[in-house]
Amino acid sequence: MILSCNHISKAFGTEIILNDCSFHIEDTEKAAIIGVNGAGKSTLLKIIVGELPADDGTVTVGKDKTIGYLAQHQNLSSEATIYNEILSVKQTLIDMENRLREMENLMNTTVGDELIQLTDKYTRLTHDFDLKGGYTYKSEIAGIIKGIGFDESEYDKPVNQLSGGQKTRVALGKLLLSKPDIIILDEPTNHLDLNSIKWLETYLSSYPGAVLIVAHDRYFLDKIVTKVIEIDLHKSYVYMGNYSDYSKKKEAMREAQINLYIKQQKEIKHQEEVIEKLRSFKQEKFYKRAQSREIALSKMERIENPDVTESTMSLTLEPNCISGNDVLFVDNLSKRFDDKQLFSDLSFSIKRGERVALIGDNGTGKTTILKILNEIIPADSGSFTLGTNVFIGYYDQEHHTLNDNNTLFDEVADAYPDLTNTKIRNVLAAFMFTGDDVFKKVGDLSGGEKGRLSLAKLMLSNANFIILDEPTNHLDMVSKEILENALNKYTGTILYVSHDRFFINRTATRIIELTNQQLVNYIGNYDYYEEKKDELTQIYAPKQETKPDTTTSSSSGKEDYLQKKEEQARLRKLENDIKKAEKRIAELEEKLSEIEEKLSDPSIGTNLAELSKVTAQQNEINEELEPLYKKWEELSSLL
Repeated sequence: MILSCNHISKAFGTEIILNDCSFHIEDTEKAAIIGVNGAGKSTLLKIIVGELPADDGTVTVGKDKTIGYLAQHQNLSSEATIYNEILSVKQTLIDMENRLREMENLMNTTVGDELIQLTDKYTRLTHDFDLKGGYTYKSEIAGIIKGIGFDESEYDKPVNQLSGGQKTRVALGKLLLSKPDIIILDEPTNHLDLNSIKWLETYLSSYPGAVLIVAHDRYFLDKIVTKVIEIDLHKSYVYMGNYSDYSKKKEAMREAQINLYIKQQKEIKHQEEVIEKLRSFKQEKFYKRAQSREIALSKMERIENPDVTESTMSLTLEPNCISGNDVLFVDNLSKRFDDKQLFSDLSFSIKRGERVALIGDNGTGKTTILKILNEIIPADSGSFTLGTNVFIGYYDQEHHTLNDNNTLFDEVADAYPDLTNTKIRNVLAAFMFTGDDVFKKVGDLSGGEKGRLSLAKLMLSNANFIILDEPTNHLDMVSKEILENALNKYTGTILYVSHDRFFINRTATRIIELTNQQLVNYIGNYDYYEEKKDELTQIYAPKQETKPDTTTSSSSGKEDYLQKKEEQARLRKLENDIKKAEKRIAELEEKLSEIEEKLSDPSIGTNLAELSKVTAQQNEINEELEPLYKKWEELSSLL
């Protein structure tokens, strides 16, 4: 066991957050903490890592075990570049590597016994350096930086100039590279694109240590965790299995609880009727029997009604009028920021009733497209046209449409001056803003609360074309399900950007992926996209250095012949390059097999100098093989 939480309780003033919560995590276990917003998940993580004290209870971490913690928000202020900031995690290996270089230089000028001693120290340090990953840490860093969504062109960006989301990704990279015994992550997918989320899934699933995650991404949890810890009404409940297993067990328990509640209510009603009857007899012995039953009834442990839960969001979306069948035409849209071309010549259309998800990696321009459609920023070229009677309602993930100086009440009243005070309060109450909450300043709200307020305004807009930018960010799982149901019942048209795969799978009727500066269309949900992605990307948006010339040629027959010969020569060169790569791969794999046989020899294991030599050869071969595999894949794709 690596972590044990025993009877943890926490309150802020009179507000109870956690009450007698207990669970444990085994050495290699992958677990999730779930619950509605405000349930106390982040508070529990802060108690575990020592940032907050518990009022009662204890947290026990295994002896000599290390914890790595990633909070939701990071405020890195380093002047180092992205690469150097992440590289700093491996400072111990860098120091060892520098020491080895110094020793190598000394060997050139050292003789006799001093040389023997120096060689012995060098051998031991080389072995230690190898055991700690000294020969692979640079490729490991490159893999992690790429995995968390940065490309080589961003390596030299100073960390203190990054956005909050980018800083969180840098912090995540540093944490993963430090390889603690238990990784604790609070909403790690909030600032990652789909490819980075899938990469992180694979990384955490195969991580040799323990993992504890707070997340609302249901696909993500299904792929990784084998235990779910739910915080519900201040208590903790442990379920074995992934999120889908938890959902089934939770529903079964809820049904059982409802049956017990109904049965108990019948028994209570029966006892009350008997007591009333006994009292009606007006005799001492019947009065005492009635009194005895009343005492027993008062001591009965009452079962709570499972249907009476904490306040949840109430969302109903319905257009005020029906639009024409053609809702949106986008024609040859292009946009560049500074020296980066986000996209060019994008064209697509949307019909009434469609629910279209726009997906793609971070930085490809998804949010930019939504802002162009809402006339927040202009396109460099191209145009878009709205259909007949189309009225847009826009949900902005950065909530720029909200005025931080307004109260919640004024924010709604300013946008909809015809609403009565009662109507405004009812709408805000539907989104869990009750009592004096309505007089809070918008600027004082959390990200989730601002999201709920934006959705409340969207509900009042009566738009028939809703455009949403990351609508599930900061929403808990219950609120996500409410939003999913509302969008599925909506009779208007929807275009949204999201990286929540479960949400996309539940709501999208069509997916448009922005990749390689082109659009690829998928008529289906996320499962269909996953099935067809490789095939359709290769057809409609292959990765190319330059676009082929599509202009009509009036070249002579001789020019056509020369072009054909050049194409044949290119293909022959590709085939030869593939054969060379395959031959070298076969040679290296054979050498690797021979080295693996050597390493299985017990005599090698006791000879540190020979072991170091053989291991170094193994690392060199692996470092050559990795780019060869990649090269072979690229050549095969081109062919």
